[in-house]
Amino acid sequence: MVHGQAPMKSMIDTIFALSSGHGRSGVAVIRVSGPAVRFVLETMCGNIPIRRMARLCTIRDSGGEAIDRGLALFFEGPRSFTGEDMAELHVHGGKAVVQALLGSLAGLVGLRPAEAGEFARRAFENGKLDLTAVEGIADLIDSETEGQRRAALVQADGRLARTYEALRSRVVELRGLAEASVDFVDEGDVPASVTRQLVSGCEELAKELMSLKEGFQRGRLVRDGLVVVIAGKPNAGKSSLVNWLANRDIAIVSDEPGTTRDLLEARLDIAGVAVSVFDTAGLRDSAQSVEAEGIRRARELMERADLVIELVDSGSVQLLETGTTEDNYGDKYETTRWRIGSKADLVTGKTYGLSAISTKTGTGTSELLKRLEAFAVERAGFTGEALMTHERHREAVTMALSGIERCSRHLESDEVELAAEELRMAGDALGRLTGAIHTEDVLGQIFSSFCIGK
Repeated sequence: MVHGQAPMKSMIDTIFALSSGHGRSGVAVIRVSGPAVRFVLETMCGNIPIRRMARLCTIRDSGGEAIDRGLALFFEGPRSFTGEDMAELHVHGGKAVVQALLGSLAGLVGLRPAEAGEFARRAFENGKLDLTAVEGIADLIDSETEGQRRAALVQADGRLARTYEALRSRVVELRGLAEASVDFVDEGDVPASVTRQLVSGCEELAKELMSLKEGFQRGRLVRDGLVVVIAGKPNAGKSSLVNWLANRDIAIVSDEPGTTRDLLEARLDIAGVAVSVFDTAGLRDSAQSVEAEGIRRARELMERADLVIELVDSGSVQLLETGTTEDNYGDKYETTRWRIGSKADLVTGKTYGLSAISTKTGTGTSELLKRLEAFAVERAGFTGEALMTHERHREAVTMALSGIERCSRHLESDEVELAAEELRMAGDALGRLTGAIHTEDVLGQIFSSFCIGK
């Protein structure tokens, strides 16, 4: 159990929640799941609709007073999202209508409001979803870009789970072979063919697990997005560039140096990739504590950014003739760095080969955007693969890989019993990914990330 989090209540209860978004809307969807669903429909709608067919009815409270006219749908378990009897009530999305309906449901015996993620939790407990599919659904709900949506859908559809289960099945098969060989060890003679089969099986598994692990970095970027930092001296045009990219005013633009003192973020969709663009404090020596802290944060963010765009005032671009600028960041940043001239509209002379832009006139901006799009797609574009996108997956695959590697070393020393134990632990690590093997704290962490009604 997660510290400070109450355990999930009994699945015997019938639960309900607003499943559509909060706030005024054309239609609101209230979801109900559990053994009392038929009673709810008979009480509030007069009778139970034909399975999976929407029926228009007057929805009433327990006293018979009309709440609204809307649609009622009945999904008989186990052929429902949760695996239980389920109902959906579609009503007008006014706040008063929704509150009246939820209040009426709360007044019925055996019903209670659902907790965060409880519908998905019941689907998992009833074998309708595995944990990777649950995470995929959560990512679908949170997706902001086309790449995030497609990656989440692949996971929600079970492709990643099938990969994990196939790997786990092979680990279990090798473990069975190793355990069957223990008797031969006692007799001092493990057949060479068995040893070869175990060794080659471990080698193949290690390669596939390593390939999965190596794909995590790209998967993480697809899910979480890229971090792009706009850096440079005060008054280099950083805020103007951020505002131009966001197509709205994110940062204050002023002729006064040092206007930006903290990190300002614009969350963008660039070629289907989520990109967080940060405006930062101008890099200079400052005696003012607030500005100095902003500069410290800017440098810290630059260290973990995927791309740093360093803006240099095109008016001082002659400094680049010798390959230097007023502030050389050195080689400490392993991220990609572009040096770009700003305020190109104010420069009439040459720019010494430096790409120059002007957010005022648009000079060079379309070329910069194309360059950003290409960078985003190369680093974090979705390619159709089933990629690991969660840290939990990386940790489990790393554990499984380590177990397989230790197993191989034990086989080299004819320690078959120890090899079998390593295979058991590797299989358990893969089983935890889909929920075939699970602990309450893992489940609590995953399902608590859902909103109520999902």
